[in-house]
Amino acid sequence: MNETLSGAERRLDGDDTVIRVEGLVKRYGALTAVDGVRFGVRRGEVFGLLGPNGAGKTTTLEMMEGLRRPDSGTVVVAGYDTQLELKKVKQVIGVQLQSTSLFDLLKVKEIVRMYASFYKNSVPIQPLLQDMILEEKKNDRVKHLSGGQRQRLAIALALVNDPQIIFLDEPTTGLDPGARRTLWDIILNLKARGKTIVLSTHYMDEAHMLCDRVCLMDGGKVIALDTPEGLVRGLRSNCAVEFRLPLLEGASADSPEREKTLGLLQSVSGVKQVDVRGDWYVLYTDRMQATLTDWIAVAGTNGIAFADLRTRSATLEDVFLHMTGRSLRES
Repeated sequence: MNETLSGAERRLDGDDTVIRVEGLVKRYGALTAVDGVRFGVRRGEVFGLLGPNGAGKTTTLEMMEGLRRPDSGTVVVAGYDTQLELKKVKQVIGVQLQSTSLFDLLKVKEIVRMYASFYKNSVPIQPLLQDMILEEKKNDRVKHLSGGQRQRLAIALALVNDPQIIFLDEPTTGLDPGARRTLWDIILNLKARGKTIVLSTHYMDEAHMLCDRVCLMDGGKVIALDTPEGLVRGLRSNCAVEFRLPLLEGASADSPEREKTLGLLQSVSGVKQVDVRGDWYVLYTDRMQATLTDWIAVAGTNGIAFADLRTRSATLEDVFLHMTGRSLRES
């Protein structure tokens, strides 16, 4: 960032930055869970915090929401410092926590009405339930809702005060593909209505689908921040060729056979980078046809048998692997 905040007197009028995070640090004993995190969120965008479990996403969100006090650093939300003007912050934000405890014996409409009573101003309940695809469930008790319905109810409760900014902490974790897609549509509809959304996730497809910009986190630090397309372009390769090499399964990383094979892979036409993911070998390239043709020729000439060949576009998973040497799914 180009400027440092000086507390509650800083205002963002005339700037499209609606959240500014500066130098956040949070420690738990010897563990530094968040280490100097810094970024800005623009008005009306879906801003993603992407990283593996333990990356510091939830702790960062909780400090942005004013739920957890940082050891150092500042967060300004809609012009208000979360440490000095928390009551004002609460009036402009809505929060869906990673784990939301609901009153199981209340009916859906009753719990939404109860949350609405906490605010001076709230949205009409009926249209809110319609937006969350919960109208048919309004007279059902919370304990009878499915996982996806409970998540939509948690988001409804975050929207009851018609917030400018919505925080969603891993909203689709544990949901089946259909329920995930339904929540994606809801999030995109909220964006279309001008809401600013801060979303944490460890699903690369979710971040790519929903987010205007992605803040990639690992070990409590920001390691990259750009649009999903910009992050992938940073690989300088837009395609990947993947396959298995059965003869090398179980071979150590420094075995002569594997080192010789890696040398051959790096010499294939168009290859810019070679990664090994367990039994899988990945060739990154922006010349897919040339790479495929040359690899098949090289494999034939050297008697290398490969299996399960497939091609795909590069993803945010590849970006994380390139920057950390680890897969998002393995971390």
